[in-house]
Parts: sequence; structure tokens; C-alpha cells
Amino acid sequence: MSDTVITTTPNPVRADSVDNPADILGFAVEAAQHGGAALATLVEIGGGAARALGAHVAVASDGRFCGYVSGGCVEAAVAAEALEAIAEGRDRIVKFGDGSPFFDIILPCGGGITIAIHVIRDADVVRQALRDLAERKSVALAYMTDTQSLVRLEKVPPRSGWRDTEFVSVYRPATRVVISGQTGEAEAVQRLAEASGYEVKIVDSGTASQATAFDAFTAVVLLHHELDLEEDVLGKALASPSFYVGALGSTRTHHRRIERLKSNGIPSEAFDRIKAPIGLFGPTRDSTALALSVLADIAAARLETFG
Repeated sequence: MSDTVITTTPNPVRADSVDNPADILGFAVEAAQHGGAALATLVEIGGGAARALGAHVAVASDGRFCGYVSGGCVEAAVAAEALEAIAEGRDRIVKFGDGSPFFDIILPCGGGITIAIHVIRDADVVRQALRDLAERKSVALAYMTDTQSLVRLEKVPPRSGWRDTEFVSVYRPATRVVISGQTGEAEAVQRLAEASGYEVKIVDSGTASQATAFDAFTAVVLLHHELDLEEDVLGKALASPSFYVGALGSTRTHHRRIERLKSNGIPSEAFDRIKAPIGLFGPTRDSTALALSVLADIAAARLETFG
């Protein structure tokens, strides 16, 4: 009499609530090294959706998963499908919401989403994408539906989406917030930025020249009450490709700032980049409200610039 081996698929369990693509890809690489993993990608949206195209859920073979392709209503079901795909060793495409065979899973927005589930067979391409992001470079991975494989693209398109028979996921470095100012406002912006998961650097007029490079994914926040103290950092920011440069001060103070820049030979297209008074809303009367206003402004500017 032969023994019968019965295998069961583990139950999906959320391991983390991270929403950062680098964290999700890192989870996938680690899981692939320890039993197997799959990467589920939002590749089509019908109607409304809580996440953008290219959003991921990474699933480990032991049932743990992280990431989001919706507002949280289908992720466990996506993970269950991914676990079956890992067990079979074969990719699959699954629909949820409108047009889906899962009649008991309804998206609150009333729309439908399509998820491509890729069983990771070669984690090296994902590792290279993570190295690119760590070096603050944009990177794109194409999911080839015909070969069920991931390929790193040399040229990064503007956004995630379909290109013929391949779906391209675009990843960009995390927002870096450079803060200059020894004020209570600066401390409040620092706390909120760190709580939001941003990379935060503190600089002042004496360290601006040695500061970390201001790249295209950097937001520069100037929170001085004297124009002399911001001058060095502001000059460095305006000479950089930083997507956001904001400065504290009233409209009158900003007019004085502009006159100083003109006298220093700074062209108008440079100082036109300065958001002053700083923030999405204002004026504010306390440091917490200012921090919220500044971080909201940075988030809006990032979305407008990179999508």
C-alpha cells in the first residue's frame, strides 16, 4: 500500500503594509531565494481604481504577501491566485471586479482590474532594478507575456503601461527632501517627511556645497527667516534638476528674494521655479500645519512631474 502525499496551499497572510515599489521588489527577491515567489502586477483598469497601472503585490510561497493593487479589497484573493501559480510553476492573468468570474469579489469603485501574476524564475533582473533605484536611477521592467519573463529595458518610458505584447513597469527613486533651516518649522517638516517614508537630508549654508547631490527626485525646502541664510542652498537648488524648490516667507519677502537673485545674475527661468510662499495652502499659524502644507505640496508636485 503506497503512501499518499497531500499538499495544501498555504493561506495568504499580509506580511507588511508597505506601498513602496522598492520594498515590494525587495520582498519578492528575498522570497524567491527562500522557496519561491510571484509578482502580481496591475495591468488593466476598467472604471475607477485605487492604484495606478504597474502597482504590485509580491507573494512568497509560504503565503506571506505585501503591496497593493487595489484599496485592500482584493489583495488576499490575488495572493491566493499567486500561490496556485507558484505551485503550478506557470504564470496567469486574473480579473477582479466588473467582468470577473469571482462574483463574490466586488470593488468598491464598481470597476474591474486585471492582474498579471508572474512566477519569479530569475530574480537577477529584479535585483538589478533594485540596484538602479538605490543609485537613484529610474528603471523599467518589461513583463513579456509570450515568454513569461521579466526584462530590464535600457530606455525608461514616461509611465507604466502596455507596449505591444509586453507590460512595462516604471520605477523611480524615492523622494528625497532636503531641508535647510534651524527652526521649529524645519523640525516639524523633518518629522512628517520621515514619517511619510521620504529620505530626509538636513543642510545649511555652511554645508550646502558638501550636501548630497540634488537630483531630479529631490524636493528642496528652505525654512529660514533671513534671506542671507538661505542663499547658498537656494543657489545650489536652482542650479539642480530638483523637481521642487520651496521657500518660507511672505509675498513681500519673496519680492526681495527675487531682487537679490536678479542682482546676482540669476535668470528669471531659474527663480520662477521657486514656490513662495511655500506650501499647498496657507498662510499657516503653527509648525504642524506648515509641515502638512509643505509635504502635501511636495507630493502634488511629484505627481504632476512624474505621474
